[in-house]
Amino acid sequence: MISFTRSRYNNLAKSYDVAHEHHESAILVGIELGTEAGIGSEESLDELKALTESAGAEIAGVVRQRLKAPDPRTFIGKGKAAEVRELALAKGASLAIFDDALSPAQARNLENELKIRVIDRSQLILDIFAQRAHTLEGKLQVEIAQLSYLQPRLTRQWSHLSRVRGGGAGGGGVGTRGPGETQLEVDRRRLRERLTRLKARLGEVERTRTIQRQRRLEVPYPTVALVGYTNSGKSTLMNALTDAGVEVADRPFSTLDPTIRRLKLPGKMNVMIVDTVGFIHRLPHMLIDAFKATLEEVRTATMLLHVVDGSSPLVAERMTIVDEVLQEIGAGAVPRIVVMNKADLAENPPHGNGAHDTVSISALKGEGLDDLLDAIGRHLGGSREEVSVTFPARRGDLVAMARRDGEVLSEEYRDGLVSVRARVSAPVAGRLRKAADAVI
Repeated sequence: MISFTRSRYNNLAKSYDVAHEHHESAILVGIELGTEAGIGSEESLDELKALTESAGAEIAGVVRQRLKAPDPRTFIGKGKAAEVRELALAKGASLAIFDDALSPAQARNLENELKIRVIDRSQLILDIFAQRAHTLEGKLQVEIAQLSYLQPRLTRQWSHLSRVRGGGAGGGGVGTRGPGETQLEVDRRRLRERLTRLKARLGEVERTRTIQRQRRLEVPYPTVALVGYTNSGKSTLMNALTDAGVEVADRPFSTLDPTIRRLKLPGKMNVMIVDTVGFIHRLPHMLIDAFKATLEEVRTATMLLHVVDGSSPLVAERMTIVDEVLQEIGAGAVPRIVVMNKADLAENPPHGNGAHDTVSISALKGEGLDDLLDAIGRHLGGSREEVSVTFPARRGDLVAMARRDGEVLSEEYRDGLVSVRARVSAPVAGRLRKAADAVI
């Protein structure tokens, strides 16, 4: 986990690390309410297993419980808490990971009951993001999300630290005043100041990214963003289309920082293709907020490729989750093609939801990629137009731009001028007309 400050916040960070020791052993805990739509509790726990292993912890056991409603004090009942404690003791586990969001009070009460560290799904995902962030922007975004998560839990942290420091003699309860309370206020103020500084720094990085995005718009290529549930094969597809060399791993969130490459479509059209972070069931809101700038690549894209693991039994549920996140970040109306990946592994390949064109592929085997490129070209073809312009013959750069972007139908040189007829994208057509108008 990223350190919060050099000394005191290192301690805070340590107790919030999921697996700061290699091969930490964890008990997973999930409840079934019987009222959930979409991904069920069993599938959600399977996903939690993959997340836990991805974070570097070993699974010592799994505890399930059916409940009408979560216990407001400990989330699970007292009897089930005793079962988790006994299992952790028997297996030598030092961590309990809950599949649902815990309130700060529930987490504190559970730690008192279980005698081991307790975290929830959101904190586990935050830890994985912290491990995977490589760029300055990614690290800033993750630390902001971690601190936002930590803020309401600082009381719990302070009680832990006061025991470590041997402070708070006499135990002090609710409403008592003294050094512990003063120190807690200092911690809260430092955390707020740290958050303010991080957000200001992230704002500077985001401004740079916005300038870069505007420059890309000046190089008039449409942008195609890859979106999808985590581990659906977006990075494999990115590599298959562009030789981008993006890390590919059979684990959640192997790609955090966006990768952008140029891709040439049939008919000479060029597009910029962007690989983005995967979405997941119960993606923490503070992460969506922190990654708004990165997800801006999705919102401003000309088109989306919604990459789906066609071999998963949860195709429909995962597609719905991605649709909901796209709506939340303001990208719900961006045109898209559904890309049914891993079609070679699917017994009965699904055909999408009917709302968008669907192409079946195997990114790993390179099957169906030509069909996909044709579909992208067809979708973006509507943005191409035919122009006839005349400008100085010395402006060979404009002719070259038309060739790169589309198709030059004819070019004729006379009296120091060149007359060009070309089929190009709307932005290039605009630039060609602008250059021609300057001659008149």
